[in-house]
Amino acid sequence: MTSISKDQVKHVAHLARLAVTEEEAEMFTKQLDAIIDFAEQLNELDTTNVEPTHHVLNMKNILREDKPKEGLPLEEVLKNAPDHQDGQIKVPSILE
Repeated sequence: MTSISKDQVKHVAHLARLAVTEEEAEMFTKQLDAIIDFAEQLNELDTTNVEPTHHVLNMKNILREDKPKEGLPLEEVLKNAPDHQDGQIKVPSILE
């Protein structure tokens, strides 16, 4: 059975740039050990005849079909643009 050490918890906290006290490291070590133990229990299950699923619930796509349709007229679009020229919306330059 795999377990996690307090030094490993401190190392991961350091990598994540988290300040962890000794008491917190001890608490997280116990909590992470419990999580690892639970995950290892799942490895004991026989799943040879279980088909892989992408979701535990039988869900269907409820979105509408994507069909092309006519967009807004150019004049209507340009009414909302603060600045435009020759049928194009002008924006501030971001490149030098």
